[in-house]
Amino acid sequence: MSQQHMHETNLFAAIRKFVQSVRAGSDPEIATLAAATSALPLKNLEHWERFLSWERYRAWQLAAPSKWTLLFRQKPGPTWLDLCSEDGYLREKTLRALKHGAPNAFFFALALRRLNDWVPQVRAAAREALPDIASHTAPQHVAAALCALLPNWTSWGRLEATEQETLMAISAQDEVKRALKDSLIASPSGPMVAVLAQLGRKDTLDAYLQDIAKRAIQPSLRAKAYRCLLEGRMTWLAGREWEWTDIRRVQKHLKPIHGTRALSIQAAFPDMAWQAAEDRSPIVRRVAGEMLIRDWEKTGQAPLRLVRQLAADACPSIAARGRFLLDKLEPPPA
Repeated sequence: MSQQHMHETNLFAAIRKFVQSVRAGSDPEIATLAAATSALPLKNLEHWERFLSWERYRAWQLAAPSKWTLLFRQKPGPTWLDLCSEDGYLREKTLRALKHGAPNAFFFALALRRLNDWVPQVRAAAREALPDIASHTAPQHVAAALCALLPNWTSWGRLEATEQETLMAISAQDEVKRALKDSLIASPSGPMVAVLAQLGRKDTLDAYLQDIAKRAIQPSLRAKAYRCLLEGRMTWLAGREWEWTDIRRVQKHLKPIHGTRALSIQAAFPDMAWQAAEDRSPIVRRVAGEMLIRDWEKTGQAPLRLVRQLAADACPSIAARGRFLLDKLEPPPA
């Protein structure tokens, strides 16, 4: 049995148990459903959302009403599972009715996806309800959901400036900021560079950039943080637009559009350059060489000892940058 098939089997069993408990009028079995969804990967949410929507419908069809159910029993209120309903009115009602935190990162990610819902009223309800839901959800769950969605949110076709502001406001909550910083530092894999870049639209993590640059496990993330600190700005992928390459042959390609923002903090350039040059990864040390060349072109000076260290680096591309600067600072005698 494949891992995905095992996830689907466990999830369907949890959905049936949850629906039966709701239909019977007892407390919903949210713990079983939360345990099943906590094991699901957050990288394929569209598939799991469709799966939940269909299996939710099937479970309601299969669940037989209890013989003890009263004829005029009060109808159960919206639950987290109703976020996947095919009924837009129910999705909107659910968002407005949920006054407590999400049970795990999976359900909070589903709630965030309602910002891109095809029903405008559902998107409006998501904008109003999500900040409050996030404040009552465990920060690590919110951070995990944001890390899963932010790398690809520029492809959400219905996402407008108001929805973007909602996401940025959630990420700016104090406890969420700290959880995001910890997630970025501790993640050994995944698109954490894209997450940091997208969060860089605001000054949410500016104060944590130096900590990320020193402690992040991923070398590419440390390199991104050092580059931002040395340049004094943050850049991110804002979207893509079509650009003609050959009108006669009707050929075009998607051109990336980048946004930029000055950092709200100032880091000492020499100190950051030294730290980057002493990093264990050549990816990070290469950034130090690039930034030193760039700064030398502006100021005409660079720390000589640091340049000599780069020129002696074991990585050929880094050593070439160091020798280039060394020739500028110590030109050979005529």
